[in-house]
Amino acid sequence: MTIFRTVFASVMIIATTCVAAHGLTHGFRAWTAEDVRRLEIATHPVPTPAVQVEGPGVAGVSLHTLLAHETTPTIVDFAYTRCQIACAALGSVFQQLQRAILDDDTAGSRVHLLTISFDPAYDDAEVLGRYAVALHAEPRVWRFVRASPGDATQELLDRFRVTVIDDGLGGWEHNAALLVIDGSGRLVRVFDYSETERALRFARSLSSPESATP
Repeated sequence: MTIFRTVFASVMIIATTCVAAHGLTHGFRAWTAEDVRRLEIATHPVPTPAVQVEGPGVAGVSLHTLLAHETTPTIVDFAYTRCQIACAALGSVFQQLQRAILDDDTAGSRVHLLTISFDPAYDDAEVLGRYAVALHAEPRVWRFVRASPGDATQELLDRFRVTVIDDGLGGWEHNAALLVIDGSGRLVRVFDYSETERALRFARSLSSPESATP
């Protein structure tokens, strides 16, 4: 009887653990916080907030209006110009994306790029302009903005669930990803920055029904 009770208790613990894991991992589809973030965004698109942004060629407009008004998908990343590691890698990824976008003149497949700085105290329009030039950004494809006023930056980070942590050395650690915004101004998918082709293919599929999804 004692053995039976022990076995029964063990089975119940395992069953309870499985049920809890099933719920926490969205049916065993997500095992990390980033997986959960991406799954939730894919199933429940996130509206872009009406935070005012500014940058080279962009002044006094809400981010939602900037993205939704164009009716064109946009791939967004968060960065800051003084970053030497993750942001440099993202800059290289966006250069590849820009090249692919400019090389494809297919009607209805146009995609825009937008880099949002989360260091508004330093990254003003002039600094962002120099940064854009250094990255050989083509303004009609790739633009750069910061939130204005600066305290609205946290609203953007919270809405898109971007984690930024002070590294104690005057910079920040942050999760780097490619955020796809549809033509209605909603964040609909998140890709790792190593998934450049998948991100671009998915973004194109939003503007052209004939394009393939990943």
